[in-house]
Amino acid sequence: MNSKNLIIIIIVGAILLLGGCACSGYNSMVKLDENVKNKWANVQSDYQRRSDLIPNLVNTVKGAANFEQETLTRVMEARAKATQVTVDPTNLTPERIAQFQQAQAGVSSALGRLLAVVENYPDLKANANYRDLQAQLEGTENRIKVSRNDFNASVQQYNSTVRTFPNNIFAGMFGFTAKQAFTADAGAEKAPTVDFSK
Repeated sequence: MNSKNLIIIIIVGAILLLGGCACSGYNSMVKLDENVKNKWANVQSDYQRRSDLIPNLVNTVKGAANFEQETLTRVMEARAKATQVTVDPTNLTPERIAQFQQAQAGVSSALGRLLAVVENYPDLKANANYRDLQAQLEGTENRIKVSRNDFNASVQQYNSTVRTFPNNIFAGMFGFTAKQAFTADAGAEKAPTVDFSK
């Protein structure tokens, strides 16, 4: 075997090895990208479940005599704003995730005010429909937390893959970029102050 044939064999072998790595890396990144999209769909589905429960909760609360209309209006306005904010799973930028989080935080805040005001209505708290809806909302909030954690785990796995060598080379070539995970809301690092003296 002459040196020319040996060089050709080495070059062909290197091309095949590099091609194999590229195919394997590409397929791995596609699978992880699809997993992130699936987990994002689960997050949106759980937030949608919460949005779907809100009209029933508001209608149940409306039946209470003299219930604060302003509180109900705020809940429905927050829900309307949140349902208008959608994020394409192929465009999970920090800005889009923050916009989505802000809209959902508005719903959480309005629901929190509603549930706090309900404390002043013992008949409403005793209402079976209200209790069932409240239990469903609590369960949905738990689902949302689990979905967000699963989404963050899938983003972490995806980002680790597209940023490690040699995948980072192929990721750049094929357009795979790091994705944004959910982060804590601003001020979440501060514990709330509890004051029973009032």
